[in-house]
Amino acid sequence: MQSILVIEDEVAIADTIIYALRTEGFQADHYLLGRDGLAALTHGGYDLLILDVGLPDYNGFDLCREMRKFCDIPVIFLTARATEIDRIVGLEIGADDYVTKPFSPRELVARIRVILRRLQPRPEKANSENSHPFRLDVAQNRIWLGDIPLELTRYEFLLLKTLLQHPDRIFSREDLMQLIWTAPDHSTERTVDSHIKTLRAKLRTVSPDYDPIETHRGLGYGLKHR
Repeated sequence: MQSILVIEDEVAIADTIIYALRTEGFQADHYLLGRDGLAALTHGGYDLLILDVGLPDYNGFDLCREMRKFCDIPVIFLTARATEIDRIVGLEIGADDYVTKPFSPRELVARIRVILRRLQPRPEKANSENSHPFRLDVAQNRIWLGDIPLELTRYEFLLLKTLLQHPDRIFSREDLMQLIWTAPDHSTERTVDSHIKTLRAKLRTVSPDYDPIETHRGLGYGLKHR
């Protein structure tokens, strides 16, 4: 049974979410305060976090940044704010979706299922292309550069996996948003560029002179041929 953590200070909203989750077969825990929810996350065991942005003791964006230091489970933000800049900030710091209050509990559960389904490993064996020094293990969601395992966030992993599995293709930013992001309509080209930048930086820490991701001006990104 998949387990969901809800951090929400409005009891009525939290009760509605918990009831919907448990009715749909999820295990669900709830905390009113950010610090208590953050402490629960340190113990692990959760598959997804539903996080209110406006907590009384914690800014939800700051809490997300803190939890990303040790935990990479999917995050759905709940908020009464619907401005574009808030959505962009939330997605760029690692959220998977952004739900504005008031919302339908059934829709929220549907969004959760989409996110969790997308993260399930695929049964087929990946082609890591011998022309590149990567080893891709789809079942374990891991990529090695040479003999060194890469410490990637979920979106960094999905970006590199997509490029490795299609080495002859140039992906537009829109392509990457539709293939990888859970809420592509709320993402921007800047979001893709930001994740490509951090991915490149992590590759350089392993191999300073190796830059396999090629930027095609006006087109998008692809993998360089060695």
